Amino acid sequence: MASVHNPGVPTLIGSVQRALRLLEAVGSHRDGAPAKQLAREAGLPLPTAYHLLRTLTHEGYLRRESGVFVLGAAAGRLAGGGLQQKRRGMIVDALAHFRAAVGAPVYFAVYREGEIEVVGVSDTPDRPACEEWADFRETGHAHAVGQCLLGQLDEKTRRDHYDRHPVEALTPYTVRDLRSLEERIASLERMQPVTERQEYALGTVCAAIPITAGDVAATLAISLPSHEEGHLMALIDRLRSEVGALLSTLSFSISI
Repeated sequence: MASVHNPGVPTLIGSVQRALRLLEAVGSHRDGAPAKQLAREAGLPLPTAYHLLRTLTHEGYLRRESGVFVLGAAAGRLAGGGLQQKRRGMIVDALAHFRAAVGAPVYFAVYREGEIEVVGVSDTPDRPACEEWADFRETGHAHAVGQCLLGQLDEKTRRDHYDRHPVEALTPYTVRDLRSLEERIASLERMQPVTERQEYALGTVCAAIPITAGDVAATLAISLPSHEEGHLMALIDRLRSEVGALLSTLSFSISI
């Protein structure tokens, strides 16, 4: 007789369910547990448990040590991936909150392992983010995000950055040379906004504020069309007033 598939009932794979119960049983024992105990806790016949434990060990989800089973590296990667997704979700939500509060595109960036890294951007179709027409990592001297991050670095680290990413003009308004850039950075007051007007992209103005996130240089920034430049500082002040409530979220998300 042909089997009848009910589309309202999901197809469940019993062996997968049993393997997951075993993983949960192993995870509940910090120092591991023997096969007989795991079979009992998972409600499985011992031969079935042995078969699944061997398979999970072969795939790296478990390790057998001194007669007991403990979670393996593959299980750790699964857990780490879940944490990373959580962090990304948190930063997306935080940036969406900031963008709604200021009514402009918002950028979150860090300086990590010698490079400028834009962690996230939140914009809308009617208020789009600045197009990355030249690599943000290589043009930090020309945009507010990069200048804000460079200003948080020590002189030796900045020099290393300039050696790899020389100061070059992108528009007629870009800072002229390394000396001019260093003079600008030296004039920045601690925790004050950094502004940039059409230095990275013609028709766009930006402002960035430094963010305290442990020992990592970080920044939040906004961009506006140049004809709205008069609103730039008021919006960056509004952004700064919003940061306090979600600062812990940003700090937590640094490691994504």
